[in-house]
Amino acid sequence: MRRIQPSFNEWRYYGLSVQPDLFGGAALVRNWGRIGTAGTQRVDLYPDEGAAVNALTAMIRYRLKRGYIVTQP
Repeated sequence: MRRIQPSFNEWRYYGLSVQPDLFGGAALVRNWGRIGTAGTQRVDLYPDEGAAVNALTAMIRYRLKRGYIVTQP
């Protein structure tokens, strides 16, 4: 996802993915920052893949309301 607003000098990206963890659960991996930088990464653990996907969809809805648009990786 990206949000680009040149008038505010804003060039941001936000990446989301669900990945399995070592203990049978799932992890929601989030990456964000300014386009062209390494940015920040956060990993949130969930007991199963369904809970992680629910968190993913909630995060996508929130980011869309904040002006991000979905882009291909």
